[in-house]
Amino acid sequence: MNLLGSEGESLALRFLKRKGYTILARNYQTRIGEIDIIAKDGETVVFIEVKTRSSDTFAAPFESVNVTKRMKMRNVASLFLKKHSPELPARFDVISVTRNGKGQVSIHHIRDAFEA
Repeated sequence: MNLLGSEGESLALRFLKRKGYTILARNYQTRIGEIDIIAKDGETVVFIEVKTRSSDTFAAPFESVNVTKRMKMRNVASLFLKKHSPELPARFDVISVTRNGKGQVSIHHIRDAFEA
């Protein structure tokens, strides 16, 4: 992972903790893919993709979560739930982190970004 991506994930973790989420895993990896952050929001398991950009001039970071990425996230989430929390509801969120040229950070959290 590059430095910008790592920084974005760290900022997203702090953001989620301030919102009361419990972090279950970071960079959860399986043979079929990875999920950046897995957290609990109340009794819901939330699978979170973090996209970080130094600018949103061409597109917002969340726009890069394409069909292939969503499918991989669903498959990895299914494995996680079977192993850890099969009875709990789940959802998929995306967090966009953008740092502008002046060093200001913008965080945009999209709850229920796509269907399970």
